[in-house]
Amino acid sequence: MKPTLIRGGRLIDPASNIDAARDVLLRDGKVAAIEPPGKIKAAGAEVISAKGLVVAPGLIDLHVHLREPGQSYKETIATGTAAAAAGGFTAVCAMPNTVPVNDTPEITRWMQAPERGAAIRVLPIAAATRSSKGEALTDYAALKDVGAIAVTDDGRPILGDAIMLESLRAAAEVGLPVIQHAEDTRLTEGASMNAGALAFRLGLRGMPVEAESLLVERDIALLRQVPGAHLHVAHLSTAKALDAVRRARSEGLHVTCEVTPHHFALTEDRIGLYDTNAKMNPPLRAEFDRAAMNEGLLDGTIDAIATDHAPHAAHEKEQEFSLAPNGITGLETALGLALRVLHAQHKMPLDKVLALLTSRPAQALGLKGLGTLVPGSPADLVLFDPAEKWTFRAADSRSRSKNTPFDGWELQGRIHLTLCAAAVVYNCR
Repeated sequence: MKPTLIRGGRLIDPASNIDAARDVLLRDGKVAAIEPPGKIKAAGAEVISAKGLVVAPGLIDLHVHLREPGQSYKETIATGTAAAAAGGFTAVCAMPNTVPVNDTPEITRWMQAPERGAAIRVLPIAAATRSSKGEALTDYAALKDVGAIAVTDDGRPILGDAIMLESLRAAAEVGLPVIQHAEDTRLTEGASMNAGALAFRLGLRGMPVEAESLLVERDIALLRQVPGAHLHVAHLSTAKALDAVRRARSEGLHVTCEVTPHHFALTEDRIGLYDTNAKMNPPLRAEFDRAAMNEGLLDGTIDAIATDHAPHAAHEKEQEFSLAPNGITGLETALGLALRVLHAQHKMPLDKVLALLTSRPAQALGLKGLGTLVPGSPADLVLFDPAEKWTFRAADSRSRSKNTPFDGWELQGRIHLTLCAAAVVYNCR
């Protein structure tokens, strides 16, 4: 592959505190040089004009469901990563609730094999317990050796105090974060939306906010017993849980967290008359909690924006609300929603928005070398127009599934080009 010169763009690299006109030279899959306009002389290089565009590190998603192995009718690694590339992502962290559960080095390797056809980097997150049953730990050292970047039982949260404490200790020994889907399922059995007046009117069983906050508080209490352990709270959705994270950090505990675009952009009102494309877990919350998520993003308490991309086939979502599966797709709308809500409405500076999708997720889970464009780092980049508005059409999605509440929404920030290891993996033309 010959060198590539990206010329005439506005480079924003939050990790390096760069926001300036810069040209970028890519060579052998790496960032070779960054210089002021016109300074790089690279005879024979392929030139990409970035005039009028932002050039940024490729986005990183800490929470996706790629559905392989076992559920390729919903999504494949190939289709999911194609959707990710269209959304500006160059690395996605794949959750282990596959069929079978990703609880062995063999499955972790299988997910990363070239035969899967991934368009971008796939970073597997392995199960914390065997078959995610919450009983016996998996082999954390062996999983890390083959590329697992964290452990979690995700939608089957670890409820037992003893096994969660054992998981934190074992993960700390090998330097892996423990990710917890914070839901005390003993309080949410049969629930399908946020608990409150709207659930009562719709005749649906509701999930109390305490199901999330109490488990976060329990995990933090266990974390105090394990020096060096790292707890990461997945898809935070309530003000009470966010307050618990703030308090833990004030004690110096290593707690990180993420929030999804749908939890900072939508409330439970989006359910309307039982729209299953607005059903997810954690559920959409009341305005008070949505506002708290925005506050946490603006003040820096929340480390990252993560999509929780959860594709489902149409026939699965076309059921009565209480029976339909939880989850929505989100890879192609994340940046557009972040720019529409955080940047345009809440006036968050563009570099801060990008940090939540690049450098800060990399820091949160220790993804060394990713989330930045310093020379020598992987040539993972996204080129986009931050002011351009566009309409998302679910029918045009590259995902195999179309379950989204954002169909027809006007978003801000059109992605023009995504490169992973210097190869073009998405081109809007």
